[in-house]
Amino acid sequence: MKLTGRTTLKTLAKASEVSVATASQVIRGVGRISEHTRKRVLSTAEKMNYIPDGRAISMRSGERPEIGMIIHELANPFNAEVVSGVSDYLEKYGYFVSVLDSRNDIERQKRNIEAFIRSARGGLIWVPAHSTTSKTVELLRNHSIPTITFLRQIKGANFDHIGIKNTEGTEKATDYLIELGHTKIAYFGGDLNSDVRQDRAEGYELSLKKHGLGWKVIWTSEDTKPSGVERLHDLISAHPDVTALVCNGDMVALGACLALQSKNLQPGKDISVIGFDNVLDAKLVTPTLTTMTVNPYNLGQVLAETILKRINETEHPQITYFNNPELIIRNSAGPA
Repeated sequence: MKLTGRTTLKTLAKASEVSVATASQVIRGVGRISEHTRKRVLSTAEKMNYIPDGRAISMRSGERPEIGMIIHELANPFNAEVVSGVSDYLEKYGYFVSVLDSRNDIERQKRNIEAFIRSARGGLIWVPAHSTTSKTVELLRNHSIPTITFLRQIKGANFDHIGIKNTEGTEKATDYLIELGHTKIAYFGGDLNSDVRQDRAEGYELSLKKHGLGWKVIWTSEDTKPSGVERLHDLISAHPDVTALVCNGDMVALGACLALQSKNLQPGKDISVIGFDNVLDAKLVTPTLTTMTVNPYNLGQVLAETILKRINETEHPQITYFNNPELIIRNSAGPA
């Protein structure tokens, strides 16, 4: 069955060879409908990616528009600051933002997206889960949901995208440590399946290769303080000669600093640590965290501005923006 445009109740009824009233009753689970007809309509609805769309009802009822946002790990301060930027910007234009956490899980993400469609969100800001399928992209297109992707871009989807120059950022961070005299630098943190982490680790490797350094360690860890503490102990046990860390994010970097201090080692003196993101805590801890800044709050503002432009100018050319991280030098990194 070839789909053209968004599946409406009318097109669903036509494809199911029933009346619009019958199709509506099947979808709502009401009325005296034969089991054969009910199964046929529901089967057709699944094939056509049909989900009841309440946006028109919402507009008629005068409800304020809402923007949906699907991210991973809402508890991460980076994400919290991004959401704040989005929410503050949208509030000025009479929009609300509702946030769901997919935890990088395909099935959970599917439920999140379907929930947003059912509850009539006017647009979607979306961090796609790893290995998101083309069917998910088709679902959003089929329902004409204005969508922008964040952090992780889906090739061929042609959605607006806001991202970060991850490879360039970690290359700069590693270059800085090498300039300080470090030759045994480890890349610390992140999930092997994460596209963002792969890009950042690539920048680390590019810098080592550029400077002719053969010592290389890439050490996985969840991007949380507790995991940073635990996994840093493991890293030092396996590689006691390491002198510096380029970290996948600020939270795992802060965990690494706590682990060092528990061993009576001083970040920036005994082992240097560089984070990535520049969350608010980075300048409040002791020692303050050297990091690559992307200013997550401002990124949120860019996301909000972009989704409103897509909603109001549907024919506007595709928008792609990549934030260029800059090094913020503080006290957690010093000479070898």
